[in-house]
Amino acid sequence: MYQFQFSLAEFMATHWHQSPTVIRQGLADFDDPIEPEEVAGLAMEEDIDSRLVTQADGKWQVANGPFEHFDDFPETHAQLVVQAANHWHLGVRELADAFTSLPQWLFDDVMVCYSQPQGGVGPHIDQYDVFIVQGQGRRRWRVGPKGDYQEANLDTGLKQITGFDAIIDVVLEPGDILYIPPGFPHEGDTLEPSLSYSIGYRSPKARELLSSYADQVIVDEAGDNHFHWPAMSAQPDAPAALDPQHLAQMDEMMMALMHDETRKKRWIGEFLSQARHELDLLSPDPQWQPDSLKAAMQDGLCLEKLSGLRAFYHADQPEMVFMLGESFDLPEGCESLTPKLCNQRFVDWETLGKAADNSLFWPMLTLWVNRGYWYPLEEAPE
Repeated sequence: MYQFQFSLAEFMATHWHQSPTVIRQGLADFDDPIEPEEVAGLAMEEDIDSRLVTQADGKWQVANGPFEHFDDFPETHAQLVVQAANHWHLGVRELADAFTSLPQWLFDDVMVCYSQPQGGVGPHIDQYDVFIVQGQGRRRWRVGPKGDYQEANLDTGLKQITGFDAIIDVVLEPGDILYIPPGFPHEGDTLEPSLSYSIGYRSPKARELLSSYADQVIVDEAGDNHFHWPAMSAQPDAPAALDPQHLAQMDEMMMALMHDETRKKRWIGEFLSQARHELDLLSPDPQWQPDSLKAAMQDGLCLEKLSGLRAFYHADQPEMVFMLGESFDLPEGCESLTPKLCNQRFVDWETLGKAADNSLFWPMLTLWVNRGYWYPLEEAPE
């Protein structure tokens, strides 16, 4: 089990969204959760996002997976990248669990990189927060200040820039963590065969929020009313002028939609819980029935939440649960279960509490299990 060896509260107050920093032995006595051969195996899977970044004679190339084999994997200037490895590998999921105290609606994924000497993706800028955990091997990292930088190699999709002056220049050892906020240029260079893990946190853009909410208003068929003002007067001297009073009234029409808290809270929960990467969803065969699931859990069956499942709730409205872009209204009396469902990894009979006695709850839980959101464990965790 991975545990921070630093104060998360002090880190958040000092560095989060503010400044990059190096946390030496942030995860002390670090053991890699995955082997290089397993990284290669994931990169050969159809549903897993992967890419191989190479550089030869100053020319960058990116090949996207899935890959058939790695018989000719370069000995230098190469980096194999697997996105959302925590969705597909139990060990990487355990590493992700160390970071669950941070707001999970921001969490994106754990990207695993296997790098050969001098391998990397070049100097680049990301618009998300990232914790880079060094595994086996050593990598040199340089981080620069925010600023205006010239883009480079646009055809590769690597978001590269021509270069920067470093404010951090450090070699990471196993267990070291480098935190980089959005907008800070950085570059990793591999000194010896190396594994590293990027735990990313991505926030939505304002225009994404606005566009998504507008789509929700349309789906709900809300705001289907025209501008109407019986007090309107004629404008004989300036009929083409836009009257500020008219514009203010239209602004009120739009703001009335924006201030619909009921609609907005349901929309934001559904929006933020949408899947960002492919999930290892497996539907059980045969499908569970509510009675059989209840009986099995009474007999000790434990359920484990699917890795990468985005399950959220409003603290002041726990009767609603949001999962993968959908909202679910829990039966009355089951609200106390919501924080456990969303915050905990495992659910057993004791966890269910009063919800276990509610006949309306079991069809809902059965639906989630049959969709693969939770899956039965052969043995309950210790």
